[in-house]
Amino acid sequence: MDKQYQKKYWKNNLKYLTILLLIWFLVSYVFGIILVDTLNKIKIGGFKLGFWFAQQGSIYVFVILIFVYIKLMNKLDKKYNLEE
Repeated sequence: MDKQYQKKYWKNNLKYLTILLLIWFLVSYVFGIILVDTLNKIKIGGFKLGFWFAQQGSIYVFVILIFVYIKLMNKLDKKYNLEE
C-alpha cells in the first residue's frame, strides 16, 4: 500500500471519527446538559426528554455509534482492499 493510498484511508477514517464524535457530543453534552431545561418541557413515556438524554440517551446513542463505526470501517476496508 503506497503512502498516498494510506493518507486517503486515514483521512476517511478521521472524517468518520469526527462526525461520530460530534454526534455523541451533541447528544451527551448539548442535549443532556445545555438544553436540558428546554428538552424537559417534552415528555416521552412519562419521563422528561432532557433527563432521558442525560441519563440514558447518550449511552444508547454511544452504543449505536459504535455499530455505525464498525459498519463504516468495514465498508472503508473493502473500498481500500484491506479486508481480513
